[in-house]
Amino acid sequence: MTIRLGIVGVGKIARDQHLPAIAANPHFDLVAAASRHASVDGIASFATIEEMLAGVPDLDAVSICTPPGGRSDIVRAAIAAGKHVMIEKPPGATVSEVVALEQLAADAGVTLFATWHSREASGVDAARDWLADKQVTSVAISWREDIRVWHPGQDWILGPGGFGVFDPGINALSIVTKILPTELSVESGALHVPDGRESPIAATVQMRCGNGAPGRVDLDFLQTGPQSWDIVVETTAGTLTLRDGGKTLSIDGKGAAEGGGIDEGEYPRLYARFAELVPSAGRDVDLRPLQLVADAYLVAHRVVADPFEF
Repeated sequence: MTIRLGIVGVGKIARDQHLPAIAANPHFDLVAAASRHASVDGIASFATIEEMLAGVPDLDAVSICTPPGGRSDIVRAAIAAGKHVMIEKPPGATVSEVVALEQLAADAGVTLFATWHSREASGVDAARDWLADKQVTSVAISWREDIRVWHPGQDWILGPGGFGVFDPGINALSIVTKILPTELSVESGALHVPDGRESPIAATVQMRCGNGAPGRVDLDFLQTGPQSWDIVVETTAGTLTLRDGGKTLSIDGKGAAEGGGIDEGEYPRLYARFAELVPSAGRDVDLRPLQLVADAYLVAHRVVADPFEF
């Protein structure tokens, strides 16, 4: 089955990850794009999803790569047109809007795939399998990257609903909610919000595992030099460490493969999963990472940080 695909939102993440992954997957034929300020060479390009759906009515599916704010209306338009939908993370600006979208997709009989690309990093499945029968005693997440490198000039990310440092931090939460044999809950935290901005540029969050083990999340959007995306899970049987955003796995310091940045296979694996879901109109929507971020906003206290400009 060849899936005629349209993409909505042609920004950095679409060009860096989505377009190459689509081109490499024989199940997809990218035939249209919708973006306010960009286009894709060689295919029909439109300013809005409504124009795209009207101009290319025989699309089978839509991949949505816009920022989370305002995305709900885009997804709704695609579902109303009977299109299967894949969504870049985070799946929406609020938990409730994604719950509603999942029901709309079910009622319409179309796929809704809320993606978490970091779950597709090469060390994640092996980490989940090793932890499956282990007693967790603590979890530590350290996610530090440079906002100017990954989101150059993107003021929306520090605005209302932009997620701030939780935009990368939710990647870590997507991994731990997949690999841990216990649920997580948020207990307290501190959100460091630059003066004049609305979303945090750094955060610390204290969490608790279902078995009572403590968890801590440290997020920083001002890391310069080498970037670091690390998860350490202590258990009664040893220490599991995931580095490089889930790419490099070691147990008690042994078995680590060479790291070196984000796993280039993450997005190809997402599109392979989307291609599996479409023929049966299956849905894959896990909201646990988004729920943890929402809980952090509810219970953490706000700290005014220094002003920030790109």
